[in-house]
Order: sequence, then structure tokens, then C-alpha cells
Amino acid sequence: MPTRIATLARELTPFEHLILCLLCEGNTNSAIARETSHTEKVVENTIARSAKAFNIKPDTDTNIRVLLAMGYRAHFGDAPVDRIKAASSHFQVGEDGQLVCSHEIH
Repeated sequence: MPTRIATLARELTPFEHLILCLLCEGNTNSAIARETSHTEKVVENTIARSAKAFNIKPDTDTNIRVLLAMGYRAHFGDAPVDRIKAASSHFQVGEDGQLVCSHEIH
């Protein structure tokens, strides 16, 4: 299977980062639009531009949102997933009793 996600072709804008963080949290376009006070069309266009930045091309076998979330997390880390406290094998209890991503423990 060919690789369908590339490294970033350009820097993401702050708005694209926001949209992709919300996408990584599992939000729908409608929920992202409400959260950011934009229209769903603005969210859709931002997701499409962001997919191009990761060189993700649409086809009938590709879920762009999933590949985009994977590419974003691979490039920028697990912060969106860590923020929602999703059960994960890489969480550990820190000294203060809070969950800590073991990827950040050195």
C-alpha cells in the first residue's frame, strides 16, 4: 500500500491548527463551525486546504479526515488526544497524580 500522508508541504495557519485540533478531538464539521463561530463551508474548505498541505489526495478508498488527523498527530504530537483524556497505553500517573503522556517523560 503506498504512503498516503506526506510531511507538510507548507506551514499551517493558526486557524488550520485550531480546526485540525478540533477534528482530532472527533468533532464534526458542524460542531467545529459552532465552536469557531464560522460556517460549515469555511470548516470544509479549511480541512480541504489542510489535506493538500499534507499531500492527502481524495479518492473513493480514502477517508480524508482520518488521514488528516493521523498526519496532524504524527507531525504535531498527541496533544489533541491527550487533552480529551482518551484511554491510551502511553498515559502514566505523574508525580502530582495527573495523567501524563509517557511520550513526554524523559
